[in-house]
Amino acid sequence: MRRILFGLLALILVGCASAGDLVTRQAEPAAFKSASLPDLGPAPELNNDTWLNVPSPLRIADLRGKVVLLEMWTFG
Repeated sequence: MRRILFGLLALILVGCASAGDLVTRQAEPAAFKSASLPDLGPAPELNNDTWLNVPSPLRIADLRGKVVLLEMWTFG
């Protein structure tokens, strides 16, 4: 009985170790890939009359050096 339990425990540990190694091997090449996108020049100014959650209209110059997330959606 002890042999069976020891064998099952060893099988589980070897299976977990090889699965973790497989994930590490697959993740390494993706870390070295980089996208080569064309430089399209400076961003155009944001010309909009309606702004949500800001007291005044935003300008590109005010956002320089900050992380900006744009979410564009529409009703459809």
